[in-house]
Amino acid sequence: MVTYVSALLYGVGGLVVAGMALLVALQEKLVYVPVLPGLTKSYPITPARLRLTYEDVWLLSSDGVRLHAWFIKLLPNCRGPTLLFFQENAGNIAHRLEMVRIMIQRLQCNVFMLSYRGYGASEGYPSQHGITKDAQVALDHLYQRTDIDTSRIVVFGRSLGGAVGTVVTKNNPDKVAALIVENTFTSILDMAGVLLPFLKWFIGGSSSKGPKVLNFLVRSPWSTIDVIGEVKQPILFLSGLQDEMIPPSHMQMLYAKAAAHNRQCVFAEFPTGMHMDTWLAGGDHYWRTIQEFLQQHVQEKKDDESSNNDIAIESSL
Repeated sequence: MVTYVSALLYGVGGLVVAGMALLVALQEKLVYVPVLPGLTKSYPITPARLRLTYEDVWLLSSDGVRLHAWFIKLLPNCRGPTLLFFQENAGNIAHRLEMVRIMIQRLQCNVFMLSYRGYGASEGYPSQHGITKDAQVALDHLYQRTDIDTSRIVVFGRSLGGAVGTVVTKNNPDKVAALIVENTFTSILDMAGVLLPFLKWFIGGSSSKGPKVLNFLVRSPWSTIDVIGEVKQPILFLSGLQDEMIPPSHMQMLYAKAAAHNRQCVFAEFPTGMHMDTWLAGGDHYWRTIQEFLQQHVQEKKDDESSNNDIAIESSL
């Protein structure tokens, strides 16, 4: 009996040690994948290839890292919504250009695509602390521009980008009009147990019932579930029910947490949507959902509103 118990304890201890070794050695490679297998870090195409009007933008993050972005406009003087797009964890912004091309046409919007540090043409190495800084400088840049309607800046984040976008939206209630989150996880802590099931007994987010003894090893926890409830702006949740990477239940939990504090939350499901192709599988329903959300919550300001009000006041005098 003693031998059996000892063997069991040694086995559990071995799993813990193996889990710690994997976390320490591989976590950045699992969370951040700037280069897809068989490809290079550089952009395979630019927006010009798709005949999109764009601007190369170079930014300097608050810690001195040089960042690259593309600002793609529907028209030179388009005053429609401007979407600040934060991508998934793998590849670079060039791999999202076909989706962005359709987005611009369907939503009649501008799109600002940021390359996280370590991705595409941006310098540095990715980390949660660093990417949070990158997102902030991108938003600050947009907010200072004079060629867009800065009251209609919408943050759109997919997967990892949803975690990034939630943080920057929460931190900037005066600059971000609304948030769109697609196929995003509750936290990397919870995802550890999805990718490596035996780790769920030792790592977990705020809703986890495990002992969480290895949480301290996770350098990029991205606990979206702990931030989403603090977002005051309208939020649209887009969930692909065939997501093979992130369990759709994560999106349901994020929505429940947000909706408990925010009455301006909308949840939309797409039955055939997978992790990367919900925008494609959802078809017209996907784009109409976003369009209706923007029309309701990110309305265009009428230039003559103030003048009409002034006339009405003068007439009453």
